Amino acid sequence: MQEQVEREAIAISIQASKLTADVVARAMQSVLREIKKQHEENKTPHGKQSVKKLMNHNCPTNTIPIEGDKGLLNKIARKWHVDYSIKKTGQNKYLLLFKSGQADAITAVFSEYTKKIMKRARQTPIREVIQNAERQVDRTQQRTRSRSQEAVRA
Repeated sequence: MQEQVEREAIAISIQASKLTADVVARAMQSVLREIKKQHEENKTPHGKQSVKKLMNHNCPTNTIPIEGDKGLLNKIARKWHVDYSIKKTGQNKYLLLFKSGQADAITAVFSEYTKKIMKRARQTPIREVIQNAERQVDRTQQRTRSRSQEAVRA
């Protein structure tokens, strides 16, 4: 019995001595990959995300109906680092879901969003500007023609 235990001990020591640095490095890399994978799965997402992921944050959410350009809203919300989700409810109508704890940030996002929307509304389209310029040119040409005709008559 003692002899068998000694043989097994010698076999284990031989196997352990065959363990090289490369084998240990590969084993450590695989362990680190598994740890990183588990960490990524458990990390909560930030920014724009699906409604399901937003609800999985286990915190209360609020909703706001919005109309208009959701692309502009996305750009501004990313700038303010807000966790949100946008769900389409109709043509050009959306429902914005966000965490209740970020209500102050959402207020700031909406104030900036409304400023930009109002600025866009004040700007006249380029086609209208061109048409107005053409009308002014026509008026000035008519004035100069009528003045030149009056000068010839006098």
